[in-house]
Amino acid sequence: MKKEKFEQRKEMLLRLLEDPLYRPMRLRDLAMLLNIPKPKRKALKEVIQTLALEGKLEIGEDGKIRRVQGEYLDGVFTAHSQGFGFVRPDTADTNGEDIFIPKERTGQAMHQDRVRVLLQNTSKGKRQEGRIVKILEHGATQIVGTYQRNRSYGFVIPDNGRITSDIFISKEHSKDAAHGDKVVVELTGYGSRHKSPEGKVVENLGNYRRPGVDILSIAKGYGIPTEFPPRVQQQARRIPDHVLEGDFAGRLDLRHQTIVTIDGEDAKDLDDGISLVKKGDIYHLGVHIADVSNYVQAGSALDKEALKRGTSVYLVDRVIPMLPVQLSNGICSLNQGEDRLALSCLMEINKHGKVVHHRIAETVIRVQERMTYTDVRDILEDPASPAAKKYKDLGPLFHLMAELSGILRHKRHRRGAIDFDFPESKITLSPRGKPLEVKAYERNVATDLIEDFMLLANETVAQEFSCRGLPFLYRTHENPDPEKITALLALLHSQGISAQKQRDEITPGEVQQLLDKIQGKPQEPMITRLALRTMKRARYTVECSGHFGLAARYYCHFTSPIRRYPDLQIHRIIKDQLRGRMHEERIARYQEILEAVAEKSSALERRAEETERETEKFKKAEYMTYHLGEEFDGVISGVTGWGLYVELPNTIEGLVHVNTLEDDYYIYQEDTCELVGKATKKTYRLGTPVRIRVADADPLQKTIDFTLAREEKEENEEKFWSPLHCK
Repeated sequence: MKKEKFEQRKEMLLRLLEDPLYRPMRLRDLAMLLNIPKPKRKALKEVIQTLALEGKLEIGEDGKIRRVQGEYLDGVFTAHSQGFGFVRPDTADTNGEDIFIPKERTGQAMHQDRVRVLLQNTSKGKRQEGRIVKILEHGATQIVGTYQRNRSYGFVIPDNGRITSDIFISKEHSKDAAHGDKVVVELTGYGSRHKSPEGKVVENLGNYRRPGVDILSIAKGYGIPTEFPPRVQQQARRIPDHVLEGDFAGRLDLRHQTIVTIDGEDAKDLDDGISLVKKGDIYHLGVHIADVSNYVQAGSALDKEALKRGTSVYLVDRVIPMLPVQLSNGICSLNQGEDRLALSCLMEINKHGKVVHHRIAETVIRVQERMTYTDVRDILEDPASPAAKKYKDLGPLFHLMAELSGILRHKRHRRGAIDFDFPESKITLSPRGKPLEVKAYERNVATDLIEDFMLLANETVAQEFSCRGLPFLYRTHENPDPEKITALLALLHSQGISAQKQRDEITPGEVQQLLDKIQGKPQEPMITRLALRTMKRARYTVECSGHFGLAARYYCHFTSPIRRYPDLQIHRIIKDQLRGRMHEERIARYQEILEAVAEKSSALERRAEETERETEKFKKAEYMTYHLGEEFDGVISGVTGWGLYVELPNTIEGLVHVNTLEDDYYIYQEDTCELVGKATKKTYRLGTPVRIRVADADPLQKTIDFTLAREEKEENEEKFWSPLHCK
């Protein structure tokens, strides 16, 4: 009854504020108007404060109470280091656009808070603006930063530049952190306009100069768990380090087959093995995947921790695994010469690359040889190489793999799959964590053939379970937005590149034709990136709606259960079906949990990708601090109103600020994506080779600034794209 009466008072007050005769007034005047005596004005104050928190009225600087008029939206606030920010609405009412929040209208919201926004009227054609009227839920509960110690208290300066307030730390909550230590702070108060947020140190990562602390700080800042809870460690220790005899029961024994793993030199979590023989015109390909689900039971502490992490995270100086190393590098890793449990996809493939028959089975395997990409590449490309001589007996196997790989790749290309061939960054660190070299890590024939076999296994498994109509997790890549494709084609036309689409929605084959057309041209890396940006992000779903980039009707992630939770979940479903346990109750259980698993796994994958990208940007910026003032050849990779992005052949990208260009006023032409000098008409566009000088680099901000060298030198293309190795 009391709550109902309180709500009635709120409604009554709002009706009063909506009255055309009402004029903003202070609490005392409002109480007098309502004939509320002094002893009972506390109740009126509570009603006013509640409505203010709900964003339905505001109390101005003058203390006067006003009704807030307008449309409200809820969403997540993304802050900018300069104080303003944007809100991504929960609904699509703003046509997919974020709402701009000026600095003075953020309402003390912090980065990633869920907030309520009052939309403000703006001029036609301009971005929608708003004012945050209520913080619905704080997004950040922990913050990583550098501890600044004073005599009786301290402050933590957040590493994340989007969090603009320092965090006050009382002495008793400092955990004896020293000046300059990197710490994890748990927020105990979020502050106000006149008061700093408060917190307590819950973890001291060590001095920021200590090797590895910089990367660890970034991982902690993204909430990546780096230690396994004691219960999880204890459960992992109880798992045997060898396959037990009882585990062989009911499994297909494939230990007599020649099975190899092919991975990078540093890889320790080997979750896929390959076998291949040819009988007549039919290739018998086996893709053997570690049976992690045999050791990680659904609902166990190990399983809950794996779901919490979602994926392993591969940083420049370490791997943060999804599973404890006893599993990821031990019993679940397909180590050479060891009996291992696997889930195998055994496929029969004709000369056209079509799978004419397949079988998924629980198996026991034994890897004959642990191969590296480098050795397999050498075997295939140089018969006289040391690797070719060392693995002479396996040579025919790898040449057969290359033969089948070519058939599969040709088939995929023929159906229109898109091949975004981006060189990854390879960053070499010293023992103290200092970047010694940054270079492009190119694909080779060995990485291609493993990719081809994994893609085929993923498609085959997805097709079978989609046709069975059982609950499953799929890897979905939706068609791009037609508006973005139209804008891309218009930009390409302005660059002198003819490209078109036959229908409203572009096909994967048409995208690949575009990429083929620009192959070898200076603009290729940049246009490829622009094309990639028009694509939607792949995600996990419970519906099988296809994979646009692969031009595949069926696709899932089956091949990496050591490092991806969706693969582990899929293995459980497959084994339940193989063992005849997919009854109505279990189907209902999967239908109940899989959508949440898909959404959570997609979100955790994005978190891991952002963390990996940020650690790379940090080390690249640190690397360029050793090359200040030096000149390099680069190519314009992006054009904006604030300057030119220039990429070097070693994958490092920096910004040439527009105000550092020659003595002219430059205007950004949005339709052609160019900067044009008003007086000189000098034009900067995508793909233009330029020579730059390294002006500045800030690892903490992860930024690199270039200026154009005064004398731009014309280099031939072969010399320009030679690898850059700055020693």
